[in-house]
Amino acid sequence: MGLCAFLSRASAQAVVQPPEAPLPLENKGQPITVPFRCSDEDIRWGGLSCSQDDPCPIFLELSSAGSVGTRLIATGNIHAEAVTLDSVLLASDDAGKTWAESFERIRGAGLDRIDQLDTSTVWISGQELFPIPQNPFLLASSDGGKTWERKPVLNEAAENRFGSVQQFHFTGKNDGSLIVDRGAANGGDAAFVLYETRDGGESWQLKQESDKPLHIRQPSPPAEWRIRVESASRAYHIERRQGEKWIGVAAFSVNLDKCVPPPVEAGEGH
Repeated sequence: MGLCAFLSRASAQAVVQPPEAPLPLENKGQPITVPFRCSDEDIRWGGLSCSQDDPCPIFLELSSAGSVGTRLIATGNIHAEAVTLDSVLLASDDAGKTWAESFERIRGAGLDRIDQLDTSTVWISGQELFPIPQNPFLLASSDGGKTWERKPVLNEAAENRFGSVQQFHFTGKNDGSLIVDRGAANGGDAAFVLYETRDGGESWQLKQESDKPLHIRQPSPPAEWRIRVESASRAYHIERRQGEKWIGVAAFSVNLDKCVPPPVEAGEGH
């Protein structure tokens, strides 16, 4: 082999291929199991007491489902018995036949409500849940849920960043209202806070504080989507209304792979 050919071959072998995208989750008529591989970091971060003999059960929780154009989305989180580990955003572009995660998991956070303006513009509310609800945010998309941008509700200078998004609604691409429920962690401040935005959620201005629940007036069209929990199958069923009936689109298993620490090698720690 000539020198040039050898160098060309060596250079080709040194090229690092990008990691392949995760395979889509296929809907085969049985509850789909969302992949979760527990790491040592998960165990340490969550303070989990897992062992080879007593692994920690891990669960999926789905909160909301909806559609943006032809794309279906479902929000939720992955959690242990006492701590939330990651957020989850699932999407399907083929009427629920296959699913994939359309946004990276956020450590310790959960995703909740969906608010859709049109076939392109949609928002999802979320907050960090560990150790208590805090740092509420929105995920915003202007391309039908293909890409998302995380937008914090409270700026970094806010003294009290505890609470979760209780309700929110946009009347246009720029104009929206949002209520944060501070719960028991209000530190003497009002328990409920109303914010408004005029720039699509880039910034939020405080409009009202109250110790009594606040509400945003918004239209209440008939629900097109719902998530039903079925104890027999231990699954969340995503269903769409068709007339007076609800038709199943997909189901996701509540139980995920358990957290099991790697076995301790003989002599380790001595």
